[in-house]
Amino acid sequence: MSCWMPECPAFSMCRGLAALPITCLERAKDLKTRLGILLHKPELGHRTGASRKLQLGSRQRDSSQEVLEWRESFDQLLKSKSGVTAFHTFLKTEFSEENLDFWLACEDFKKTRSKTKLASKANRIFEEFVQNEAPREVNIDHETREITRKNLSGATSACFNEAQAKTRTLMEKDSYPRFLKSASYQDMTKQATSRSISKRSHT
Repeated sequence: MSCWMPECPAFSMCRGLAALPITCLERAKDLKTRLGILLHKPELGHRTGASRKLQLGSRQRDSSQEVLEWRESFDQLLKSKSGVTAFHTFLKTEFSEENLDFWLACEDFKKTRSKTKLASKANRIFEEFVQNEAPREVNIDHETREITRKNLSGATSACFNEAQAKTRTLMEKDSYPRFLKSASYQDMTKQATSRSISKRSHT
């Protein structure tokens, strides 16, 4: 009479396991133990999630306040990194982002300390934004353009001051009011206001 045991899947599996080296079996047991510990500690994942939610909530509160402050003044908008990003995105829809890019390039230029770098940077900015037919020419008058051109001969950190001021005024008087009325900013303020109301109701 033939034995049925060798046909048993469990028996075959056990025989297969027995053929494995001892080190493999030990590693498998160790892995199983570690997984068991992790599976029996749900509070670990819960704490991490709670911590992330707390940090995210803090960031949301900060950003909500920032968004609402942008409408207070153009200065408040320019002080905020996320405000500058949002404004830049809006200007792209009007094909006038070169004004903000020029203003930002001037701000960066003022931080330059090396005289050789100052001169090369000044020429690059002038060629890109200021000279006639520049690839990204900003909207400034002929007189301001010529003053800026003359300033390049002895480039200092102030050589773009007048052109930068004119461009800033143009953005403040023209683009900034339209940005505040834009659908994208209106949506942002609605979300920020609802978050503020939700925060007050939970305190």
